[in-house]
Parts: sequence; C-alpha cells; structure tokens
Amino acid sequence: MSKAKVGAASAVVLLLAGGLIAKWEGVRYEPYQDVVGVWTVCYGSTTNVDPSRKYTRAECEARLDADMRVADSAVRRCVGRDMPDGVRASLISLVFNVGPKPVCQGSPGKFARAGDWPNTCKSLDLYKFAGGRVFRGLVLRRADERKVCEGR
Repeated sequence: MSKAKVGAASAVVLLLAGGLIAKWEGVRYEPYQDVVGVWTVCYGSTTNVDPSRKYTRAECEARLDADMRVADSAVRRCVGRDMPDGVRASLISLVFNVGPKPVCQGSPGKFARAGDWPNTCKSLDLYKFAGGRVFRGLVLRRADERKVCEGR
C-alpha cells in the first residue's frame, strides 16, 4: 500500500476512534480526579496533568491527538498485523481508556493477533470494570466500541 493510502487509512481510523473517545470522555478544561482517583483533563487525558491550571480548547485537541497516536502505536505494536478499520478504531478507544494491557496481554489482543475479528469484538465486553466495580458507563462505552468493531 502506498504511503498516501496508509496515511488516509490511518486518518479514517483516528477519526472513528476520536469520535468514540470524544463521545465517552467528553471534554473538561479543568482537571479532575476520575472514579479511581487519577488526575484527568480534556478528553480523558491523564499524562502530565497539572491540577492547578485550566487548559484551552487547542491544548485539549492537541492532547487528544497525541494520546490517540500513543494508543494507536500500542495497538499496532501489540497486534502486529493489518486489521479492519473498525477493529483498529475500537482497540484504540479501549487502549485510550484502560491502557495497553488488554491489547498486549489480554483477550482482545490474542484474538486480534489470530485474525479472529468476531471474538476480538466480543472480548471488548470484558472491560467494564473500574476499581473492581462494574460501571454502567463502561458497559455502554464497550457496547459502542463493539458496534464500531463489528462494522455496525
């Protein structure tokens, strides 16, 4: 595939993932602690958050872009193969939300490495816990990610 086609495919995937992330994270310009006590700002960004300041829209957009690229890099590194755009976008959203472990060591990654897309998508439902508790918002988010994963 040409560099231009790879770039266009990546742009489509990041748009899909960004839509999921923005919908479920929302945007908050003032830092807050999430349900497990992690300082968070903008679209769910947790990297180098200064809890004493307010962030701008431009800063939040830049953080979202950077955080999605980090998540995409983890997905590509841990899966190590081409995958449908919806699968990749949903895995980026999952990694953005919970970190790379599910894709690098868990069921979604195992199934994706095998090219088993239906089970990759089904296994997203496992990640509905935060702090050992099921959260309705995570159940709904995983259902949304699964729809994108399955191309629905």
